[in-house]
Amino acid sequence: MRILALLLTVVWGMITPGLLSAEGFTSGHDSIPINEAETPSGTSFPGTDPATTPDLFSKEHGVKVYTFPIREAIMPAVKHMSRKCFQQAQDQNSDLIIIQLNTYGGLADVADSLRTAILNSPIPVWVWIDNQAASAGALIALAADRIYIRPGGSIGAASVVDGNGKPMPDKYQSFMRAMMRSTAEAHGKRIVRIDRGDTLWRWYRDPAIAEAMVGRTHGDSTTVQVLTLTADEALQAGFAEGKASSLEEVLTAGGIETYTIEEYRPSGLDRLLGWMMLPGVQGLFILMIIGGIYFELQSPGIGLPLAIALLGVVGYFAPLYLEGVAQHWEMLLFLAGLALIAVEIFVIPGFGVTGIAGIVCVILGLSFAAIDNDLLRYIPSGEISWLRVLRPLLVTVIATTLGLVLAIWLGRRFLTGHSAWRKRIVLDTDLKPEEGCVSRENPEELVGQEARAMSVLRPSGHVLLQNRYYDAVAEDGLFIDKGKRVKIVRVEGGVLYCRAID
Repeated sequence: MRILALLLTVVWGMITPGLLSAEGFTSGHDSIPINEAETPSGTSFPGTDPATTPDLFSKEHGVKVYTFPIREAIMPAVKHMSRKCFQQAQDQNSDLIIIQLNTYGGLADVADSLRTAILNSPIPVWVWIDNQAASAGALIALAADRIYIRPGGSIGAASVVDGNGKPMPDKYQSFMRAMMRSTAEAHGKRIVRIDRGDTLWRWYRDPAIAEAMVGRTHGDSTTVQVLTLTADEALQAGFAEGKASSLEEVLTAGGIETYTIEEYRPSGLDRLLGWMMLPGVQGLFILMIIGGIYFELQSPGIGLPLAIALLGVVGYFAPLYLEGVAQHWEMLLFLAGLALIAVEIFVIPGFGVTGIAGIVCVILGLSFAAIDNDLLRYIPSGEISWLRVLRPLLVTVIATTLGLVLAIWLGRRFLTGHSAWRKRIVLDTDLKPEEGCVSRENPEELVGQEARAMSVLRPSGHVLLQNRYYDAVAEDGLFIDKGKRVKIVRVEGGVLYCRAID
């Protein structure tokens, strides 16, 4: 009967709310330990620390610990890095993941993705708050199986604010409060005391305290009474298992004596991609693109300038695409811009709408490729400042303008100037008649005479004059049908420029 009564109290404790609220909350270190003699053999209690398992702490070969840091704002880049780290930890068959957390917050949905990954991780996850876990960082830490905090650190202040620090409407605050509560509830309850068949349960992490970190809002959308816990207060409230000043102290406090630590270190490719994504380096790639295209248009054939431009395109887009920042439409927009510029130069005379549209497409393609598209949805609500969009746009515009100016200056200096470097860059050989090099004659006496088109001039072709064939071009650029009579208006480079005779 006593065992039956105990089982009934366990079931009742699972469906009833926590007994202790945010006020009058006592530290878990003051609770009475479970008396094994009064506990049925083999009984498990929901809500006990899921990381405290015999398999984790009694490994003879030592515990394999995988650790990685989060020391910046919680943005999409952190989500990409964390996903990679969780996968590496599984591939290496790690026994424990420790996140070194120090952040003042970030985007709520990114933090939600991280907390979901932690809650669903097949490997136990601990968080070491290495100073601060504010706002979105508090949500991430709350999802961990264990929390350790550096002396002097804090956790909390999880209300939702916009890019200017102004609290968002209660719609957003309500959702954040629910996420904090549900994250705390996900760890369940644990037994505080069993005394003569009466079982006292307590939340492993009190949802009321988690909700208080978001606070309540009034009609004026001003957040009040937002809770932030110091290291000692977090211990007292059961929101931290201990204080630690180093990773080794975290493991010691967690009861792990024999262990090996595998720290996340960016690979050579990761470091290279990170360097290539620096604004200054991206500006250099844009200079290569603009300068290469300009010099290629100034010189006949296909050569080194085009190769430099293609290298700049690859260097600019490749790291952004591999890191999930650049999308297909942005690269297609850039290529469409180049196509429009080419049409304007080679097909349509002059410079007009097509060329301007091409330039706009090129600049927008380069700019949006450097912007994480996930951030764009936060701009209308004010959660993200327009500066995050304007910064890549300014880098692109400045680099493009600078590249064009430098290309024009260098072109005049080395292609047509008198620099000592000119002969090393440009083919500048004099073709002399005494060496057998004779240029095409320009028979000026033919100007004003009439001839007959022997082929369609579109606009170039051949004409017959004085029983001799000459290369000819229609002066006005219009087609001249074969057999038409034409008049020679000028001669350049041995080519007769003609105009049809009506």
